[in-house]
Amino acid sequence: MSVIVVGSVNVDRLVRVSHLPAPGETVINGVLERAGGGKGANAAVAAAMLGAPVALIAAVGDDAEGRESLDDLRGHGVDVSAVAVCAEPTGVAHITIDEQAENTIVVVSGANATLGADAVRRGLARLAGPRSVVLAGLEVPDAAVVAAAGFCRRHGLRFLLDPAPARPLPGEVIAACEALTPNSAELHGLGVDGPEALLDAGARWVVVTRGADGAELFAPGCASVRVPATSVDAVDTTGAGDAFAAALAVALHADMAREHAVRVAVAAGGIACTAVGARVALPALDSLR
Repeated sequence: MSVIVVGSVNVDRLVRVSHLPAPGETVINGVLERAGGGKGANAAVAAAMLGAPVALIAAVGDDAEGRESLDDLRGHGVDVSAVAVCAEPTGVAHITIDEQAENTIVVVSGANATLGADAVRRGLARLAGPRSVVLAGLEVPDAAVVAAAGFCRRHGLRFLLDPAPARPLPGEVIAACEALTPNSAELHGLGVDGPEALLDAGARWVVVTRGADGAELFAPGCASVRVPATSVDAVDTTGAGDAFAAALAVALHADMAREHAVRVAVAAGGIACTAVGARVALPALDSLR
């Protein structure tokens, strides 16, 4: 597999409203939609749409939502042979989207919380090749992320981490990272003073995504590089970070230079904002070069 994603599978329940409710406020006349989601599944689908052979290591429930999620992933060309089916229900995300394409998200983890270190190690041992890029997110337990990072470190694989939802990370995970891709808010949630602290902890480079302002690349001993966003008519930012991380993983597997890979990822993240829902028909990688 070119790209192996370790992460979550959710069913997204999206409500479109005029504005996001303040605490205690009720907003009426919402429009409800339902779609496949989960940061891991979204990234796997995005990578597959970009032409990469991709597999997902995750967990779903033994329920209709889990079966539907697996069928959808297979339909997008994602290898789901390492997705466990467990007694907990499939994860659900409740997403509210306003007219400015901003959102709030509440996740009921369900089966995602059962993904363990052994399952991750077994999946990687079976699926990974010498040039595989492994991408992980934080909608699964720390043990799964630590196992993925450790496997990559031992086998010399490139490990990318999209640290969302952000929480302080074990030092061994940061040290294993080829790249970390927090957004501006997540950077503070990692419990560090800034991207330089992540570099000092061993990450080879850090990309801070800034929404409509693009992204900023940080690497040891270099001045930071601003990559502007592409101009799009954004209607929903759900999944933009997942598309960014997936495109970055695919670009690195294609041996693109660091800055070029970030430009490709920024373009993919922008395209992901042009339709409602986290999974958008991204263009082929060649058209993003």
